[in-house]
Amino acid sequence: MAALDRVKHVQSEFDARLKHVGHGRYGRILRMARKPSQEEYVKVLQVTFAGAAIIGVVGFAIYIFFTQAGPWLWQSFFAGL
Repeated sequence: MAALDRVKHVQSEFDARLKHVGHGRYGRILRMARKPSQEEYVKVLQVTFAGAAIIGVVGFAIYIFFTQAGPWLWQSFFAGL
């Protein structure tokens, strides 16, 4: 019987903690949160993909610049040091 009492006690503590979820620091945010529509979701995906593509292209351009022009710059400017 003691195990059943412990289970009831744990369940009541869990229910008490769950009762305060909507009232605390982030309660208003949780109450206002909603599932995005398909249009909003697609727009977020497009913006995220565009940002990742821009960062990738800039990084690739920097890589190509330093692999192609880097040795020439090193020989031209720093060979006399």
